[in-house]
Amino acid sequence: MAFEFLNPIEDKVLAHNELLSPQALGKNINAHTVKQGLPELNGISIAILGVKESRNAFKKKIEKFDVTAIRIELYKLFMGNWNSAIADLGDIEEGETIADTYYLVKEVVKELLKNNIVPIILGATQDITYPVYRAFDGVKDMINLVAIDSRFDFGMDDELISSNSYMSKIITDKPNNLFNFSNVGYQSYFNAQEEIDLMERLFFDAYRLGDIISDIKLAEPVLRNAHIVSLDAQSIQSCDLGYSNNFSPNGFSGREICAIARYTGISDNVCVFGIYEMENLNPSNQLMAQIIWYFIEGFNFRIKESPYANAEAFTKYIVPTEDQQLVYYKSQYTERWWVEVPTVLNSDSKNDIPSLLPCTEKDYLDACDQNIPERWFKAYKKGFN
Repeated sequence: MAFEFLNPIEDKVLAHNELLSPQALGKNINAHTVKQGLPELNGISIAILGVKESRNAFKKKIEKFDVTAIRIELYKLFMGNWNSAIADLGDIEEGETIADTYYLVKEVVKELLKNNIVPIILGATQDITYPVYRAFDGVKDMINLVAIDSRFDFGMDDELISSNSYMSKIITDKPNNLFNFSNVGYQSYFNAQEEIDLMERLFFDAYRLGDIISDIKLAEPVLRNAHIVSLDAQSIQSCDLGYSNNFSPNGFSGREICAIARYTGISDNVCVFGIYEMENLNPSNQLMAQIIWYFIEGFNFRIKESPYANAEAFTKYIVPTEDQQLVYYKSQYTERWWVEVPTVLNSDSKNDIPSLLPCTEKDYLDACDQNIPERWFKAYKKGFN
């Protein structure tokens, strides 16, 4: 069993935990320790997992990734009004080869998925997203991946997989289970025009940093449709992380990235949340802990709702346009929006049910002005392929 290869959390964390209030998160986590072994997973909703593999870093890591420091900061935060049970499974150390590490990550995540447990992965480098994606093989057919990142991470055609090129591996590797890839927060000067053009050709979604900062709510429908969310800490501005040379002066603020983490937690589709490319700096450790806290907070407010399952709870809007008749739904409870995307295959069948694409109220208002939202158009075009 893959869990047998997990290392327990360090004694330093447990010693620090003894001094905490009973209401602290650390006092309410089922932890993997040397003394007690792996926690029982029955009834667990969220599992924290450290992955220390960094040999495929685009820039060589001078220091080993210190998951312990993040745990100490996380454990001392107070619990919210939560009902979800949380386990900390410990860490995956570097295997004999990188492939060994990838295999273990894949098997551990796959086992958690089969048990309906959502892993929060704290990884040294973002290439860990690749084995996480492969964990869905045989579990779920088509995957939506969202990267919170200043870069698209496609890399060069002949480049080996790294933290800056893992997306190329995901796109080309068989079996290809990727339905859609969305980038939230890219910065144009970090991405070659060829990469931007590739995003367009593949009908992937990309949102510039400035657009998201101007209206953080734009990220919510993108995350609502995600199965995997991969957060690159280098998408956060350096002043909020401790001014490391590896971070950029431009990026999301601490408040903005925590809001995005909460949106990620609220999404009832998100099965894995990964945070990568962190530095061993105290401000960074504190912010990562708070990001995890906001994800758990959002998770505890998840609501499963669908216009098709409970039509009475939704208001339906029909918008005629020049080429299409767009059908929008607004939840009367959460005020979230969806739009129907017709299925091209078997489109003449009366039993054919359109897909539902999460959207914003602005998308509906734009459609009323005869401007078809770009996300809808891309989703519709995918149906032709």
